[in-house]
Amino acid sequence: MKLGIYAGTFDPITHGHTDIITRSLSVFDQVMVAVAPNPAKRPLFTLEERIEMVRVVTKELPGVQVTSFEGLLVEFVRRMGARAVIRGLRAISDFEYEFQMALVNRKLDSSIETVFFMPREEYSYLTSSLIKDVGRHGGDLNKFLHPDVARRLQARLRSGSS
Repeated sequence: MKLGIYAGTFDPITHGHTDIITRSLSVFDQVMVAVAPNPAKRPLFTLEERIEMVRVVTKELPGVQVTSFEGLLVEFVRRMGARAVIRGLRAISDFEYEFQMALVNRKLDSSIETVFFMPREEYSYLTSSLIKDVGRHGGDLNKFLHPDVARRLQARLRSGSS
């Protein structure tokens, strides 16, 4: 079984993330979406809320598991018995950062590969930060997010917890 690990903060999970997960399933038998706490990014949603949103969005996708992890990604990948990290590349601006991360991960464990997927063009500009800004200004989030995730984000933004 080929297992790929798609790690991220997913605050919140967007259609772009879902597209990467779906594309990954054409290469991997199983995709584990690993939600990182990442307090440095000051997430809007708790770790548990983000895990639940990923589960809601991926429940119809066979072969997808959702979990969380802390620490070095390569150590988590090794513990899970995977050999590949899945990353999305939206634009050239992502490339330098993703390339550096892939090289550091390779230095930490040369047996783990990084596999890059490009999202469909209509999702190539999506970032969770941008979507939160759209929501703060009353924009239609359903164009970018699963309806349940859009509802949760709108409620969180209305509650003033942003």
